[in-house]
Amino acid sequence: MQPILAALVDSSIFILLSWGIWRLLGRSIPLAVVPIAIGLGLAAMGGLPAQVGVPSAVGDRFGWVGVLALAFTAGLETRHGGDPAAPSPAAARALGSSLPRFVLSAALALALPFLVGTVAAHAYFTGLPGWAAPRGQDWLGAVAIGLCVAVSALPVLIGIVRELKAEHRALTQVAVGIAVVDDAVLWVGLAALLLIADGGAGFAGWSGLDALAVVVPLVLAAAAAVAERKAWVPPKIAIWLAMPLYLGACSWASSQLGLHALLGAYFGGAIMAPSWIRRLPVERIGQFALVGLAPLFFGHSGLRIDGDALGWSSLQATVALLALSVAAKLAALLICPPSARFSRRDALAIGALLQCKGLMEIVAATVLRDKELLSEPAYAALVMLAVLSTVLTGPLFRSIVGRRSAAPDADREYV
Repeated sequence: MQPILAALVDSSIFILLSWGIWRLLGRSIPLAVVPIAIGLGLAAMGGLPAQVGVPSAVGDRFGWVGVLALAFTAGLETRHGGDPAAPSPAAARALGSSLPRFVLSAALALALPFLVGTVAAHAYFTGLPGWAAPRGQDWLGAVAIGLCVAVSALPVLIGIVRELKAEHRALTQVAVGIAVVDDAVLWVGLAALLLIADGGAGFAGWSGLDALAVVVPLVLAAAAAVAERKAWVPPKIAIWLAMPLYLGACSWASSQLGLHALLGAYFGGAIMAPSWIRRLPVERIGQFALVGLAPLFFGHSGLRIDGDALGWSSLQATVALLALSVAAKLAALLICPPSARFSRRDALAIGALLQCKGLMEIVAATVLRDKELLSEPAYAALVMLAVLSTVLTGPLFRSIVGRRSAAPDADREYV
Protein backbone atom coordinates (compact mmCIF):
# COMPACT_ATOMS: atom_id res chain seq x y z
CA MET A 1 0.00 0.00 0.00
CA GLN A 2 1.16 3.53 -0.73
CA PRO A 3 2.66 5.30 2.33
CA ILE A 4 -0.01 8.01 2.35
CA LEU A 5 -2.84 5.46 2.13
CA ALA A 6 -1.24 3.36 4.85
CA ALA A 7 -0.98 6.44 7.07
CA LEU A 8 -4.66 7.24 6.48
CA VAL A 9 -5.70 3.70 7.39
CA ASP A 10 -3.41 3.89 10.43
CA SER A 11 -4.97 7.16 11.59
CA SER A 12 -8.49 5.88 10.94
CA ILE A 13 -7.92 2.87 13.19
CA PHE A 14 -6.05 4.39 16.10
CA ILE A 15 -7.32 7.99 16.09
CA LEU A 16 -10.78 8.15 14.50
CA LEU A 17 -11.97 4.69 15.55
CA SER A 18 -10.65 5.20 19.08
CA TRP A 19 -12.49 8.50 19.38
CA GLY A 20 -15.68 6.96 17.97
CA ILE A 21 -15.60 4.03 20.39
CA TRP A 22 -14.99 6.41 23.28
CA ARG A 23 -18.02 8.49 22.30
CA LEU A 24 -20.14 5.39 21.69
CA LEU A 25 -19.38 4.22 25.22
CA GLY A 26 -20.59 7.54 26.56
CA ARG A 27 -17.08 8.59 27.60
CA SER A 28 -17.41 6.15 30.50
CA ILE A 29 -13.78 5.04 30.13
CA PRO A 30 -10.67 7.16 29.59
CA LEU A 31 -10.04 7.94 25.92
CA ALA A 32 -6.36 7.17 26.44
CA VAL A 33 -6.85 3.43 26.90
CA VAL A 34 -8.93 2.84 23.74
CA PRO A 35 -6.11 2.82 21.13
CA ILE A 36 -4.04 0.61 23.43
CA ALA A 37 -6.93 -1.84 23.73
CA ILE A 38 -7.42 -1.83 19.95
CA GLY A 39 -3.72 -2.55 19.41
CA LEU A 40 -3.73 -5.35 22.00
CA GLY A 41 -6.84 -6.87 20.44
CA LEU A 42 -5.33 -6.84 16.96
CA ALA A 43 -2.10 -8.34 18.29
CA ALA A 44 -4.01 -11.13 20.02
CA MET A 45 -5.72 -11.94 16.69
CA GLY A 46 -2.41 -12.13 14.88
CA GLY A 47 -2.13 -8.53 13.68
CA LEU A 48 -3.19 -6.95 10.41
CA PRO A 49 -2.23 -8.29 6.96
CA ALA A 50 1.14 -6.96 5.79
CA GLN A 51 -0.37 -5.41 2.66
CA VAL A 52 -2.43 -3.03 4.82
CA GLY A 53 0.79 -1.29 5.85
CA VAL A 54 -0.19 -0.77 9.49
CA PRO A 55 1.68 0.25 11.56
CA SER A 56 2.84 2.80 8.99
CA ALA A 57 6.15 4.65 8.98
CA VAL A 58 4.36 8.00 8.85
CA GLY A 59 2.14 6.97 11.76
CA ASP A 60 5.22 5.95 13.74
CA ARG A 61 6.73 9.41 13.28
CA PHE A 62 3.59 11.31 14.23
CA GLY A 63 2.95 9.01 17.19
CA TRP A 64 6.51 9.52 18.40
CA VAL A 65 6.09 13.29 18.24
CA GLY A 66 2.86 12.93 20.21
CA VAL A 67 4.39 10.89 23.02
CA LEU A 68 7.36 13.25 23.22
CA ALA A 69 4.86 16.09 23.63
CA LEU A 70 3.03 14.14 26.34
CA ALA A 71 6.27 13.55 28.25
CA PHE A 72 7.15 17.23 27.84
CA THR A 73 3.79 18.42 29.17
CA ALA A 74 4.09 15.93 32.05
CA GLY A 75 7.33 17.68 32.95
CA LEU A 76 5.56 21.04 32.80
CA GLU A 77 2.79 19.75 35.07
CA THR A 78 5.25 18.22 37.53
CA ARG A 79 7.28 21.38 38.00
CA HIS A 80 4.61 24.02 37.64
CA GLY A 81 1.33 22.48 38.65
CA GLY A 82 -0.46 23.64 35.51
CA ASP A 83 -3.89 23.61 37.11
CA PRO A 84 -5.71 26.20 39.13
CA ALA A 85 -6.80 23.50 41.52
CA ALA A 86 -3.32 22.17 42.13
CA PRO A 87 -2.33 22.16 45.80
CA SER A 88 -0.35 25.02 47.22
CA PRO A 89 1.46 25.29 50.56
CA ALA A 90 -1.42 27.39 51.84
CA ALA A 91 -3.89 24.70 50.77
CA ALA A 92 -1.81 22.03 52.44
CA ARG A 93 -1.81 24.02 55.68
CA ALA A 94 -5.54 24.51 55.41
CA LEU A 95 -5.94 20.76 55.15
CA GLY A 96 -3.91 20.34 58.30
CA SER A 97 -0.91 18.70 56.66
CA SER A 98 2.59 19.61 57.78
CA LEU A 99 5.28 19.53 55.13
CA PRO A 100 7.28 16.69 56.77
CA ARG A 101 4.16 14.54 57.06
CA PHE A 102 3.16 15.30 53.47
CA VAL A 103 6.63 14.40 52.16
CA LEU A 104 6.68 11.22 54.25
CA SER A 105 3.27 10.21 52.89
CA ALA A 106 4.42 10.89 49.32
CA ALA A 107 7.61 8.91 49.89
CA LEU A 108 5.74 5.92 51.30
CA ALA A 109 3.16 6.05 48.49
CA LEU A 110 6.05 5.54 46.05
CA ALA A 111 8.40 3.38 48.10
CA LEU A 112 5.96 0.72 49.31
CA PRO A 113 4.55 -0.20 45.86
CA PHE A 114 8.08 -0.06 44.45
CA LEU A 115 9.45 -2.43 47.09
CA VAL A 116 6.46 -4.77 46.89
CA GLY A 117 6.63 -4.83 43.09
CA THR A 118 10.40 -5.35 43.02
CA VAL A 119 10.41 -8.17 45.59
CA ALA A 120 7.43 -9.90 43.97
CA ALA A 121 9.03 -9.59 40.55
CA HIS A 122 12.33 -11.05 41.75
CA ALA A 123 10.70 -13.82 43.77
CA TYR A 124 8.07 -14.85 41.24
CA PHE A 125 7.40 -12.90 38.05
CA THR A 126 10.89 -12.92 36.51
CA GLY A 127 10.85 -16.70 36.95
CA LEU A 128 7.86 -17.05 34.64
CA PRO A 129 8.59 -18.31 31.10
CA GLY A 130 9.99 -15.47 29.00
CA TRP A 131 9.85 -12.87 31.80
CA ALA A 132 13.58 -12.63 32.46
CA ALA A 133 15.09 -9.35 31.29
CA PRO A 134 17.00 -9.82 28.00
CA ARG A 135 20.15 -8.43 29.59
CA GLY A 136 20.04 -11.31 32.05
CA GLN A 137 20.34 -9.20 35.21
CA ASP A 138 17.62 -10.50 37.54
CA TRP A 139 17.54 -7.65 40.04
CA LEU A 140 17.60 -4.95 37.36
CA GLY A 141 14.65 -6.58 35.62
CA ALA A 142 12.83 -6.82 38.94
CA VAL A 143 13.54 -3.16 39.71
CA ALA A 144 12.20 -2.21 36.26
CA ILE A 145 8.91 -3.98 37.05
CA GLY A 146 8.86 -2.39 40.50
CA LEU A 147 9.19 1.09 38.98
CA CYS A 148 6.21 0.45 36.72
CA VAL A 149 4.14 -0.87 39.61
CA ALA A 150 4.92 2.30 41.62
CA VAL A 151 3.85 4.78 38.91
CA SER A 152 1.14 7.34 39.64
CA ALA A 153 -0.12 9.10 36.52
CA LEU A 154 0.19 12.82 37.26
CA PRO A 155 -1.49 14.09 34.05
CA VAL A 156 -4.43 11.75 34.66
CA LEU A 157 -4.88 13.04 38.20
CA ILE A 158 -4.80 16.63 37.01
CA GLY A 159 -7.55 15.70 34.55
CA ILE A 160 -9.55 14.19 37.41
CA VAL A 161 -9.17 17.39 39.45
CA ARG A 162 -10.66 19.37 36.58
CA GLU A 163 -13.63 17.00 36.28
CA LEU A 164 -14.59 16.27 39.89
CA LYS A 165 -17.08 18.35 41.79
CA ALA A 166 -16.11 20.74 44.58
CA GLU A 167 -16.76 18.29 47.43
CA HIS A 168 -13.90 16.10 46.18
CA ARG A 169 -11.44 18.93 45.66
CA ALA A 170 -9.59 18.50 48.98
CA LEU A 171 -8.84 14.84 48.23
CA THR A 172 -7.79 15.42 44.64
CA GLN A 173 -5.59 18.40 45.54
CA VAL A 174 -3.61 16.24 47.95
CA ALA A 175 -3.47 13.35 45.48
CA VAL A 176 -2.05 15.67 42.80
CA GLY A 177 0.48 17.06 45.26
CA ILE A 178 1.71 13.56 46.11
CA ALA A 179 1.79 12.60 42.41
CA VAL A 180 3.92 15.69 41.64
CA VAL A 181 6.58 14.48 44.08
CA ASP A 182 6.36 10.83 43.06
CA ASP A 183 6.38 11.56 39.32
CA ALA A 184 9.58 13.56 39.58
CA VAL A 185 11.26 10.86 41.69
CA LEU A 186 10.10 8.18 39.25
CA TRP A 187 11.75 9.84 36.24
CA VAL A 188 14.94 10.43 38.20
CA GLY A 189 14.88 6.79 39.28
CA LEU A 190 14.27 5.67 35.71
CA ALA A 191 17.30 7.64 34.53
CA ALA A 192 19.40 6.18 37.37
CA LEU A 193 18.32 2.64 36.48
CA LEU A 194 19.35 3.13 32.86
CA LEU A 195 22.74 4.45 33.96
CA ILE A 196 23.25 1.50 36.30
CA ALA A 197 22.22 -0.97 33.60
CA ASP A 198 24.69 0.69 31.25
CA GLY A 199 27.42 -0.09 33.78
CA GLY A 200 29.27 3.12 33.05
CA ALA A 201 29.99 2.02 29.49
CA GLY A 202 28.38 5.18 28.18
CA PHE A 203 31.06 7.26 29.93
CA ALA A 204 33.93 5.48 28.20
CA GLY A 205 35.42 7.28 25.24
CA TRP A 206 33.35 10.41 25.55
CA SER A 207 33.28 12.69 22.55
CA GLY A 208 32.70 16.39 22.18
CA LEU A 209 29.04 15.68 21.41
CA ASP A 210 28.66 13.88 24.75
CA ALA A 211 30.07 16.88 26.58
CA LEU A 212 27.73 19.14 24.64
CA ALA A 213 24.81 16.90 25.61
CA VAL A 214 25.62 17.56 29.28
CA VAL A 215 26.13 21.29 28.83
CA VAL A 216 23.04 22.09 26.75
CA PRO A 217 20.38 21.13 29.37
CA LEU A 218 22.39 22.88 32.09
CA VAL A 219 22.54 26.07 30.03
CA LEU A 220 18.81 25.93 29.29
CA ALA A 221 17.99 25.31 32.97
CA ALA A 222 20.26 28.17 34.03
CA ALA A 223 18.67 30.50 31.49
CA ALA A 224 15.19 29.64 32.77
CA ALA A 225 16.29 30.12 36.39
CA VAL A 226 17.81 33.54 35.65
CA ALA A 227 14.71 34.63 33.73
CA GLU A 228 12.52 33.56 36.65
CA ARG A 229 14.69 35.32 39.23
CA LYS A 230 14.78 38.52 37.17
CA ALA A 231 11.01 38.25 36.51
CA TRP A 232 11.70 38.48 32.78
CA VAL A 233 8.85 37.18 30.67
CA PRO A 234 9.41 37.37 26.89
CA PRO A 235 6.61 37.84 24.36
CA LYS A 236 4.31 34.88 23.98
CA ILE A 237 5.61 34.09 20.49
CA ALA A 238 9.13 33.77 21.93
CA ILE A 239 7.86 31.35 24.58
CA TRP A 240 6.17 29.26 21.90
CA LEU A 241 9.47 29.13 20.02
CA ALA A 242 11.33 28.21 23.22
CA MET A 243 9.15 25.14 23.80
CA PRO A 244 10.42 23.10 20.81
CA LEU A 245 13.92 24.28 21.66
CA TYR A 246 13.73 22.85 25.18
CA LEU A 247 11.95 19.72 23.98
CA GLY A 248 14.28 19.02 21.06
CA ALA A 249 17.54 19.93 22.78
CA CYS A 250 16.87 17.93 25.93
CA SER A 251 15.53 14.92 24.00
CA TRP A 252 18.66 14.92 21.85
CA ALA A 253 20.89 15.29 24.91
CA SER A 254 19.40 12.30 26.74
CA SER A 255 19.63 10.16 23.59
CA GLN A 256 23.23 11.21 23.02
CA LEU A 257 24.08 10.19 26.59
CA GLY A 258 22.66 6.71 26.00
CA LEU A 259 19.46 7.22 27.99
CA HIS A 260 16.15 7.74 26.18
CA ALA A 261 14.65 10.69 24.34
CA LEU A 262 11.50 10.53 26.48
CA LEU A 263 13.55 11.21 29.60
CA GLY A 264 14.98 14.32 28.00
CA ALA A 265 11.52 15.44 26.88
CA TYR A 266 10.21 15.16 30.44
CA PHE A 267 13.10 17.04 32.02
CA GLY A 268 12.98 19.62 29.22
CA GLY A 269 9.49 20.56 30.39
CA ALA A 270 10.49 20.46 34.04
CA ILE A 271 13.29 23.03 33.68
CA MET A 272 11.31 25.72 31.84
CA ALA A 273 10.56 28.93 33.76
CA PRO A 274 7.18 28.78 35.57
CA SER A 275 6.32 32.36 34.60
CA TRP A 276 6.73 31.41 30.93
CA ILE A 277 4.54 28.33 31.22
CA ARG A 278 1.72 30.27 32.87
CA ARG A 279 1.28 32.10 29.56
CA LEU A 280 0.77 28.90 27.60
CA PRO A 281 -2.25 26.54 27.31
CA VAL A 282 -0.46 23.50 28.70
CA GLU A 283 -3.68 21.52 29.08
CA ARG A 284 -4.65 22.10 25.44
CA ILE A 285 -1.20 21.10 24.23
CA GLY A 286 -1.48 17.87 26.19
CA GLN A 287 -4.98 17.21 24.90
CA PHE A 288 -3.92 17.79 21.29
CA ALA A 289 -1.00 15.39 21.70
CA LEU A 290 -3.23 12.81 23.34
CA VAL A 291 -6.15 12.97 20.91
CA GLY A 292 -4.41 13.77 17.62
CA LEU A 293 -0.96 12.16 17.74
CA ALA A 294 -0.14 9.87 20.67
CA PRO A 295 -2.88 7.28 19.90
CA LEU A 296 -0.69 6.16 17.00
CA PHE A 297 2.24 5.50 19.35
CA PHE A 298 0.18 3.64 21.94
CA GLY A 299 -1.83 1.75 19.37
CA HIS A 300 1.38 0.67 17.65
CA SER A 301 2.86 -0.32 21.02
CA GLY A 302 -0.06 -2.67 21.61
CA LEU A 303 -0.07 -3.93 18.02
CA ARG A 304 3.64 -4.80 18.08
CA ILE A 305 3.33 -6.97 21.17
CA ASP A 306 3.80 -10.63 20.38
CA GLY A 307 0.35 -12.20 20.35
CA ASP A 308 1.76 -15.25 22.12
CA ALA A 309 2.55 -12.99 25.10
CA LEU A 310 -1.14 -12.12 25.51
CA GLY A 311 -2.35 -15.50 26.67
CA TRP A 312 -4.08 -16.61 29.83
CA SER A 313 -0.87 -16.73 31.85
CA SER A 314 -0.11 -13.11 30.94
CA LEU A 315 -3.59 -12.04 32.01
CA GLN A 316 -3.16 -13.85 35.32
CA ALA A 317 0.13 -12.07 35.90
CA THR A 318 -1.51 -8.74 35.05
CA VAL A 319 -4.30 -9.31 37.56
CA ALA A 320 -1.74 -10.28 40.21
CA LEU A 321 0.30 -7.13 39.51
CA LEU A 322 -2.87 -5.03 39.64
CA ALA A 323 -3.82 -6.49 43.02
CA LEU A 324 -0.32 -5.85 44.38
CA SER A 325 -0.27 -2.31 43.02
CA VAL A 326 -3.67 -1.31 44.37
CA ALA A 327 -3.11 -2.96 47.74
CA ALA A 328 0.30 -1.34 48.18
CA LYS A 329 -0.96 2.15 47.30
CA LEU A 330 -3.95 1.86 49.62
CA ALA A 331 -1.81 0.45 52.43
CA ALA A 332 0.75 3.24 52.08
CA LEU A 333 -1.92 5.92 52.46
CA LEU A 334 -3.50 4.09 55.41
CA ILE A 335 -0.16 3.77 57.16
CA CYS A 336 0.73 7.43 56.66
CA PRO A 337 -2.12 9.72 55.53
CA PRO A 338 -0.90 13.09 54.23
CA SER A 339 -3.04 14.91 56.80
CA ALA A 340 -4.19 14.03 60.32
CA ARG A 341 -7.60 15.43 59.41
CA PHE A 342 -8.28 12.76 56.82
CA SER A 343 -10.39 9.76 57.81
CA ARG A 344 -9.46 6.25 56.80
CA ARG A 345 -11.97 6.51 53.95
CA ASP A 346 -10.33 9.74 52.76
CA ALA A 347 -6.91 8.09 52.83
CA LEU A 348 -8.23 5.15 50.84
CA ALA A 349 -9.81 7.51 48.29
CA ILE A 350 -6.47 9.27 47.78
CA GLY A 351 -4.83 5.87 47.38
CA ALA A 352 -7.43 4.93 44.76
CA LEU A 353 -6.46 7.99 42.73
CA LEU A 354 -2.74 7.36 43.11
CA GLN A 355 -2.96 3.74 41.93
CA CYS A 356 -3.89 5.00 38.45
CA LYS A 357 -1.06 4.24 36.01
CA GLY A 358 -2.29 6.11 32.95
CA LEU A 359 -0.13 6.39 29.88
CA MET A 360 2.96 7.35 31.85
CA GLU A 361 3.46 3.74 32.92
CA ILE A 362 3.36 2.66 29.28
CA VAL A 363 5.90 5.36 28.47
CA ALA A 364 8.19 4.15 31.28
CA ALA A 365 7.69 0.50 30.29
CA THR A 366 8.46 1.33 26.66
CA VAL A 367 11.73 3.00 27.69
CA LEU A 368 12.68 -0.04 29.77
CA ARG A 369 11.68 -2.48 27.02
CA ASP A 370 13.73 -0.55 24.45
CA LYS A 371 16.74 -0.78 26.80
CA GLU A 372 16.14 -4.56 27.21
CA LEU A 373 15.31 -4.30 30.91
CA LEU A 374 11.85 -5.74 30.25
CA SER A 375 10.99 -8.80 28.20
CA GLU A 376 8.08 -8.89 25.76
CA PRO A 377 5.79 -10.91 28.11
CA ALA A 378 6.58 -8.54 31.00
CA TYR A 379 5.98 -5.52 28.77
CA ALA A 380 2.65 -6.95 27.57
CA ALA A 381 1.50 -7.54 31.15
CA LEU A 382 2.52 -4.02 32.22
CA VAL A 383 0.67 -2.46 29.29
CA MET A 384 -2.46 -4.35 30.31
CA LEU A 385 -1.83 -3.28 33.91
CA ALA A 386 -1.82 0.37 32.81
CA VAL A 387 -5.11 -0.08 30.96
CA LEU A 388 -6.87 -1.90 33.81
CA SER A 389 -5.64 0.42 36.57
CA THR A 390 -6.69 3.51 34.61
CA VAL A 391 -10.17 2.14 33.92
CA LEU A 392 -10.48 1.07 37.58
CA THR A 393 -9.66 4.50 39.01
CA GLY A 394 -13.07 6.15 38.67
CA PRO A 395 -15.20 3.24 39.92
CA LEU A 396 -12.79 2.52 42.80
CA PHE A 397 -12.74 6.17 43.87
CA ARG A 398 -16.54 6.41 43.76
CA SER A 399 -17.02 3.18 45.68
CA ILE A 400 -14.76 4.47 48.46
CA VAL A 401 -16.13 8.00 48.81
CA GLY A 402 -19.69 6.66 48.71
CA ARG A 403 -22.60 6.76 46.32
CA ARG A 404 -23.99 10.08 47.52
CA SER A 405 -20.78 12.08 47.03
CA ALA A 406 -19.41 10.25 44.01
CA ALA A 407 -18.73 12.41 40.99
CA PRO A 408 -20.19 11.00 37.74
CA ASP A 409 -17.19 12.19 35.73
CA ALA A 410 -14.46 10.86 37.99
CA ASP A 411 -13.12 8.51 35.36
CA ARG A 412 -12.94 10.96 32.44
CA GLU A 413 -9.25 11.62 32.34
CA TYR A 414 -7.53 13.06 29.31
CA VAL A 415 -4.26 11.15 29.67
